[in-house]
Amino acid sequence: MLITFLRPPGRSTIATFRRRDGVVLELGGYDRKFRVPHDLAHAVTERELGMDRGVFGSIAGGAVFDSMRVIDGRQRHDAADRSRRILAANKTTLGIAEVLSGVVHDAVEINDPASVPERCRSGWGTFSTEPFPWAEEELATACATLAELTAEMGIAGKVTLTWPDRLISPVPEASGGPKRGRRGRV
Repeated sequence: MLITFLRPPGRSTIATFRRRDGVVLELGGYDRKFRVPHDLAHAVTERELGMDRGVFGSIAGGAVFDSMRVIDGRQRHDAADRSRRILAANKTTLGIAEVLSGVVHDAVEINDPASVPERCRSGWGTFSTEPFPWAEEELATACATLAELTAEMGIAGKVTLTWPDRLISPVPEASGGPKRGRRGRV
Protein backbone atom coordinates (compact mmCIF):
# COMPACT_ATOMS: atom_id res chain seq x y z
CA MET A 1 0.00 0.00 0.00
CA LEU A 2 1.28 3.45 -0.90
CA ILE A 3 0.51 6.21 1.61
CA THR A 4 0.92 9.90 0.88
CA PHE A 5 0.74 12.46 3.66
CA LEU A 6 0.05 15.97 2.39
CA ARG A 7 -0.01 19.03 4.61
CA PRO A 8 -1.29 22.17 2.92
CA PRO A 9 -0.07 25.36 4.65
CA GLY A 10 -2.16 26.17 7.74
CA ARG A 11 -4.27 23.02 7.40
CA SER A 12 -4.38 19.52 8.84
CA THR A 13 -2.65 16.60 7.18
CA ILE A 14 -4.49 14.56 4.56
CA ALA A 15 -3.45 10.92 4.14
CA THR A 16 -4.17 9.13 0.86
CA PHE A 17 -3.99 5.33 0.70
CA ARG A 18 -3.53 3.40 -2.55
CA ARG A 19 -4.33 -0.17 -1.62
CA ARG A 20 -3.31 -3.29 -3.57
CA ASP A 21 -6.95 -3.88 -4.52
CA GLY A 22 -7.00 -0.61 -6.50
CA VAL A 23 -9.10 1.31 -3.99
CA VAL A 24 -7.86 4.80 -3.09
CA LEU A 25 -8.96 6.18 0.26
CA GLU A 26 -8.53 9.53 1.95
CA LEU A 27 -8.27 10.32 5.64
CA GLY A 28 -8.30 13.87 6.90
CA GLY A 29 -6.32 14.64 10.03
CA TYR A 30 -7.02 16.84 13.02
CA ASP A 31 -3.46 17.87 13.73
CA ARG A 32 -3.16 21.44 12.51
CA LYS A 33 -1.96 22.58 15.97
CA PHE A 34 0.96 20.14 15.97
CA ARG A 35 4.21 20.08 14.06
CA VAL A 36 4.13 16.26 13.96
CA PRO A 37 1.22 14.79 11.95
CA HIS A 38 -0.76 12.33 14.09
CA ASP A 39 -1.43 9.85 11.27
CA LEU A 40 2.22 9.90 10.22
CA ALA A 41 3.12 9.04 13.83
CA HIS A 42 0.76 6.05 13.60
CA ALA A 43 2.23 4.85 10.32
CA VAL A 44 5.84 5.14 11.48
CA THR A 45 5.26 3.63 14.92
CA GLU A 46 3.22 0.72 13.60
CA ARG A 47 5.66 0.03 10.76
CA GLU A 48 8.78 0.20 12.95
CA LEU A 49 7.20 -2.04 15.61
CA GLY A 50 5.91 -4.52 13.02
CA MET A 51 2.23 -4.10 13.92
CA ASP A 52 0.08 -5.74 11.24
CA ARG A 53 -3.20 -5.28 13.15
CA GLY A 54 -2.91 -1.58 13.94
CA VAL A 55 -4.55 1.24 12.00
CA PHE A 56 -2.43 0.98 8.87
CA GLY A 57 -2.30 -2.82 8.69
CA SER A 58 -6.06 -2.87 9.11
CA ILE A 59 -6.56 -0.35 6.29
CA ALA A 60 -4.21 -2.34 4.04
CA GLY A 61 -6.28 -5.46 4.77
CA GLY A 62 -9.53 -3.79 3.78
CA ALA A 63 -10.77 -1.86 6.81
CA VAL A 64 -12.30 1.55 6.27
CA PHE A 65 -12.74 3.83 9.27
CA ASP A 66 -15.76 6.15 9.53
CA SER A 67 -13.52 9.18 9.02
CA MET A 68 -12.29 7.87 5.63
CA ARG A 69 -13.78 8.18 2.19
CA VAL A 70 -13.23 6.29 -1.03
CA ILE A 71 -11.93 8.65 -3.71
CA ASP A 72 -11.15 6.16 -6.49
CA GLY A 73 -11.46 2.50 -7.37
CA ARG A 74 -14.16 -0.04 -6.85
CA GLN A 75 -14.62 -1.72 -3.49
CA ARG A 76 -15.35 -5.42 -3.13
CA HIS A 77 -18.98 -6.53 -2.90
CA ASP A 78 -18.41 -7.46 0.75
CA ALA A 79 -16.27 -4.43 1.66
CA ALA A 80 -18.41 -3.24 4.59
CA ASP A 81 -18.59 -6.69 6.17
CA ARG A 82 -14.88 -7.30 5.58
CA SER A 83 -14.04 -3.96 7.21
CA ARG A 84 -16.27 -4.74 10.19
CA ARG A 85 -14.63 -8.15 10.70
CA ILE A 86 -11.10 -6.72 10.54
CA LEU A 87 -11.88 -3.89 12.96
CA ALA A 88 -13.58 -6.25 15.41
CA ALA A 89 -10.70 -8.76 15.30
CA ASN A 90 -8.07 -6.02 15.69
CA LYS A 91 -9.79 -4.01 18.43
CA THR A 92 -7.16 -4.56 21.11
CA THR A 93 -4.19 -3.98 18.80
CA LEU A 94 -5.84 -0.80 17.48
CA GLY A 95 -5.96 0.46 21.07
CA ILE A 96 -2.33 -0.47 21.65
CA ALA A 97 -1.35 1.26 18.39
CA GLU A 98 -3.18 4.41 19.49
CA VAL A 99 -1.34 4.50 22.82
CA LEU A 100 2.12 3.72 21.45
CA SER A 101 1.89 6.08 18.48
CA GLY A 102 0.61 8.79 20.82
CA VAL A 103 3.69 8.37 23.01
CA VAL A 104 6.03 8.47 20.00
CA HIS A 105 4.14 11.48 18.57
CA ASP A 106 4.41 13.42 21.83
CA ALA A 107 8.09 12.57 22.27
CA VAL A 108 8.97 13.85 18.80
CA GLU A 109 6.69 16.88 19.14
CA ILE A 110 8.47 18.05 22.31
CA ASN A 111 11.88 16.45 21.49
CA ASP A 112 11.91 14.06 24.47
CA PRO A 113 12.63 10.56 23.10
CA ALA A 114 14.17 9.44 26.40
CA SER A 115 10.72 9.16 28.00
CA VAL A 116 9.37 6.80 25.32
CA PRO A 117 10.34 3.34 26.68
CA GLU A 118 8.85 3.91 30.14
CA ARG A 119 5.69 5.56 28.79
CA CYS A 120 5.18 2.81 26.19
CA ARG A 121 5.62 0.05 28.79
CA SER A 122 3.11 1.82 31.01
CA GLY A 123 0.60 2.12 28.17
CA TRP A 124 1.13 -1.53 27.22
CA GLY A 125 0.30 -2.47 30.82
CA THR A 126 -3.25 -1.18 30.39
CA PHE A 127 -3.80 -3.83 27.69
CA SER A 128 -1.72 -6.80 28.78
CA THR A 129 0.10 -8.41 31.68
CA GLU A 130 2.56 -10.02 29.23
CA PRO A 131 6.10 -8.57 29.05
CA PHE A 132 6.47 -5.55 26.79
CA PRO A 133 7.34 -7.06 23.38
CA TRP A 134 9.46 -4.31 21.81
CA ALA A 135 13.07 -3.37 22.44
CA GLU A 136 14.14 0.16 23.32
CA GLU A 137 16.07 0.28 20.03
CA GLU A 138 12.84 -0.25 18.07
CA LEU A 139 11.19 2.61 19.94
CA ALA A 140 14.23 4.82 19.35
CA THR A 141 14.11 3.98 15.62
CA ALA A 142 10.42 4.92 15.51
CA CYS A 143 11.18 8.29 17.12
CA ALA A 144 14.16 9.00 14.86
CA THR A 145 12.24 8.03 11.71
CA LEU A 146 9.25 10.14 12.71
CA ALA A 147 11.49 13.14 13.44
CA GLU A 148 13.18 12.73 10.04
CA LEU A 149 9.90 12.42 8.13
CA THR A 150 8.35 15.34 10.03
CA ALA A 151 11.32 17.51 9.02
CA GLU A 152 10.92 16.34 5.40
CA MET A 153 7.22 17.18 5.50
CA GLY A 154 8.03 20.61 6.90
CA ILE A 155 10.22 21.29 3.87
CA ALA A 156 8.32 19.55 1.07
CA GLY A 157 4.79 19.58 2.52
CA LYS A 158 4.47 15.95 1.53
CA VAL A 159 5.81 12.52 2.51
CA THR A 160 5.18 9.18 0.80
CA LEU A 161 5.60 5.80 2.51
CA THR A 162 5.19 2.25 1.34
CA TRP A 163 3.34 -0.01 3.75
CA PRO A 164 5.01 -3.46 3.67
CA ASP A 165 2.94 -6.44 2.51
CA ARG A 166 4.16 -8.42 5.53
CA LEU A 167 2.20 -5.98 7.74
CA ILE A 168 -1.21 -6.36 6.10
CA SER A 169 -3.83 -7.50 8.58
CA PRO A 170 -5.28 -10.94 8.04
CA VAL A 171 -9.00 -10.96 7.25
CA PRO A 172 -11.11 -13.08 9.59
CA GLU A 173 -13.45 -15.50 7.86
CA ALA A 174 -17.09 -14.53 7.65
CA SER A 175 -19.31 -16.35 10.10
CA GLY A 176 -21.80 -18.73 8.56
CA GLY A 177 -19.68 -19.18 5.46
CA PRO A 178 -18.78 -22.50 3.95
CA LYS A 179 -16.64 -24.73 6.11
CA ARG A 180 -13.39 -25.92 4.61
CA GLY A 181 -12.17 -29.45 4.94
CA ARG A 182 -13.03 -32.90 3.75
CA ARG A 183 -16.60 -33.43 2.73
CA GLY A 184 -18.52 -36.50 3.76
CA ARG A 185 -16.21 -37.47 6.62
CA VAL A 186 -17.33 -37.68 10.20
